[in-house]
Amino acid sequence: MALVFVAAGSTTAEAGHEIPYYPSFYPQEIRVEFAEPSAALRLFEKNAIHAYVGPLAAPKTPAHLAWVESLRSFVVLTFNPARAPFTDPRERCAAAARLAPTLATAKGEYVFHPYPVTPYHGDYLHHADLVVAAKARTALAGAAGSALRLRVRPGLAALPADPAWRSADGEWDATLEEVDLRGLVREATTRLNGWIGPPWLKEGWFQAHALYARGVSDAASAGAIEEMFTRLVRGGYASDVERLNLERRLLSLLTRGCERVAVGYALRREAVNDDYSEGVENVGYDDQAGLDSAVFLRTVKLKDFPWNGWLRIATASRPAAAWNPIAGFGDATGALLWSALADTGVLPAPAGSGWVPNRVRAVEIAGPVEVPAGALVPEPGTGALRPGAPGAVVPQRITYRVMLSKFHDGTKMSVADVVYPYVFAARWSDKDREIGRATAVLREWLAAVRIAKAETEVRDFGDLQVLLETPVVEVYLRHAAEAGAAPAVAPPWSPVPWQLIVLMEEAVTRGLAAFSEDEAKRRGVPWLDLARDRKLQDALSSLAADLERRAYVPEPLRGLVTVEQAKQRWAALRRFQRQHGHCLVTSGPYQLTRWSGSSAVLTVFRDLSYPNVVGSFDPYALPQRAWVSRVERQGDRLALEADAESITKSGRSYKIMREPLRLEPTGEKARVPLVAHWTVVDARDEVVATGQSQDVAGGRLVVDLKGKLPPGAYRVLLALVFNGNQTNPEVRVLPYRVAE
Repeated sequence: MALVFVAAGSTTAEAGHEIPYYPSFYPQEIRVEFAEPSAALRLFEKNAIHAYVGPLAAPKTPAHLAWVESLRSFVVLTFNPARAPFTDPRERCAAAARLAPTLATAKGEYVFHPYPVTPYHGDYLHHADLVVAAKARTALAGAAGSALRLRVRPGLAALPADPAWRSADGEWDATLEEVDLRGLVREATTRLNGWIGPPWLKEGWFQAHALYARGVSDAASAGAIEEMFTRLVRGGYASDVERLNLERRLLSLLTRGCERVAVGYALRREAVNDDYSEGVENVGYDDQAGLDSAVFLRTVKLKDFPWNGWLRIATASRPAAAWNPIAGFGDATGALLWSALADTGVLPAPAGSGWVPNRVRAVEIAGPVEVPAGALVPEPGTGALRPGAPGAVVPQRITYRVMLSKFHDGTKMSVADVVYPYVFAARWSDKDREIGRATAVLREWLAAVRIAKAETEVRDFGDLQVLLETPVVEVYLRHAAEAGAAPAVAPPWSPVPWQLIVLMEEAVTRGLAAFSEDEAKRRGVPWLDLARDRKLQDALSSLAADLERRAYVPEPLRGLVTVEQAKQRWAALRRFQRQHGHCLVTSGPYQLTRWSGSSAVLTVFRDLSYPNVVGSFDPYALPQRAWVSRVERQGDRLALEADAESITKSGRSYKIMREPLRLEPTGEKARVPLVAHWTVVDARDEVVATGQSQDVAGGRLVVDLKGKLPPGAYRVLLALVFNGNQTNPEVRVLPYRVAE
């Protein structure tokens, strides 16, 4: 990283002028502490906290509180597999159909939704016609039959009396239960160093597989389900149309036997302080993770401060997981802390599926392509970087621009830091099951990595210039992913320096600790914690001193790191540990300052080399919606008129209004960020075409279907996405016929 200040800029700064550049994020300090829900309300009343991360019941007089909602859980009806006659799928489906009208009218916290994919999933549009059909079947259900002996789990409201069911008194036929979303996907979630995944983690089809697949009793169906699932997670499809049909068929197979039946979903309600002076604003959140997400800390600011200020957050769980970037920070509080301490390459899109660039930006997705000379492949078991096979053809290449910056210890990031996570994944996947699981997608997909070149970006602020070195990295994949998921498969990034990973490797190799909780229990050693384990801190200090004396460079990095650079890195890490009392060095926007058993204090790391300036993520606060207000068919085209939400701010308050959206012709003026997403389904319920459109003609958004459909009867599914917001869309299902 090269950071250069021109003479005029330095003089101006010394004269006391304001530097027109504010790296990192709004609060200068973040305090995260544990609090019970009952205590949280008292803390809000005293303006002692700004947000509570976790579900909270609304008080009778909710003064100074604002609320955000996110997907909390699925509500399902699960049959007892040992109870006759419900070992027969026909009996299960018939009993569920008889109970459906009662479930639809129950007064409870959940939303009735008899389909596994909800409006809080980015792929909801592609299933909307099946949702309509499922709701229509509910209205027609209610045939006579024996009453179902039903267990209703705590937290769900009692069902109204109905001949279709009776309360179970010991023996039970089925259970009405809530399945927590976080618990459901925890086993599938990758949180290893700079990677979050898998790429389809927030998709409805992926979560439905986690929710239903284990309960499928028919062997043939189970085999077909896993074959389809494998194709989806390995890119085994030739087009988006084929992929969508795979997803729809997977959902059909998962639910066909009625071992578990979709009933609805429940929302998590979290509170933020909305006081005029003591509150916060500009609150971004994730439609599935809520406030426990990276986007919250990257948008939120205190109302009394344009920037800076002391943000105070309470969480519903104590920080229990170890603090290490490889297989730690796995609980809810740890995930929040890690999202502030360290960056990931890309972030989950807050309102829908897909990924948001953070420290790496995919500038090109191409394929099939040849693997060029100079591409490197990490060797399984050792991690040694071997030359790829020149001339080999792979389905996909993703070209990234990597946004380097300084680490907290003052050292400059390099390509060695970018490459080493691939080495680590290959070396440790067979030695720790958690690492193997977390890196499975990366190892399955990764064909080669190539550092193509290093470019320099110039940020010119008049009196101040900042020069940023930006490597261009090519990642070659064995499979082809859809454009929205591809950047998150194997991005070239690490939020921690290579020498810290090496230090952790040495500690684990010598039996001082283990990366993961399960491996620590298996080996009878501590779970590796880089801050709170004082005994381990002393051991790490001695290890780092030995590695500094040897100017140690791991074999795969020789040629990328000189002896002098290694000495500087080890010396900086040891100096940071002495100064801060821990060795959790990252390149993130905040650094760990103080901690206790139930709290942590993070202070902002303001360095001019940090690429994401204040306000970078502001578009994700206050997500706006759009609706199709009118559709007119014009030959082979659909012309859409739209309404959208507009935000009017006045002082520290704002008002959201729905009003007609004026669209300028394509190519004229700045484009309104409105996109029509559409999918066409034929009479057999097969997807035959899908796409997106931003074309405007006559002030209306145009979907052109010319030449895309043979003669026949179809349904067109339409939804508008405004500013990237895919959450809870209004989907129009329109009949559409193409004449002979």
